[in-house]
Amino acid sequence: MSDMNEINSQQYVTFRLENELFGVEVTRTKEILSLTPVTLIPQTPDYMLGVINLRGQVVPVVDMRLKLGMNAGDDTEDTCIIVVEILVDGESITIGALADAVSEVLEVRTDQIEPPPKLGTRLKTEYITGMGKIDDQFMILLNIDRIFNTDELSLVQSVADQDGVEEQTEEELAAV
Repeated sequence: MSDMNEINSQQYVTFRLENELFGVEVTRTKEILSLTPVTLIPQTPDYMLGVINLRGQVVPVVDMRLKLGMNAGDDTEDTCIIVVEILVDGESITIGALADAVSEVLEVRTDQIEPPPKLGTRLKTEYITGMGKIDDQFMILLNIDRIFNTDELSLVQSVADQDGVEEQTEEELAAV
């Protein structure tokens, strides 16, 4: 006999930006990389760090601090790139999200999630699916698909679609 009041849960990869804890659904996370050199792409927004070569695939890398309106941070030994898949018009796009540190994978029950706050956060609430309460700490649960608008995603996709970008010299990049 099943319990009608069964509580569902979801797993999240948790990461830090400044002193805040964020979570992204584990099903959207492909892998976590230690900090690797990023090839700069000229004339892109400040949050677009450039691209990395991930086993032959060109993956755009976004500084999540800058994208979410925070101050730029210094790279440390804990700084990493979380490779995630975002959906745009039914199409999957792979991006790298630069984070200060990955914490752990946490299972969050639905009864531990509060709706996004209407006020008092510097993040746009459409980016937030909820606030997870873990022990005495809040975790901001991100809607990774909504963090980028359609124009930004077109830019990300065009950066990812550039062939041979990692083979260009600095002179060629400067001429772009």
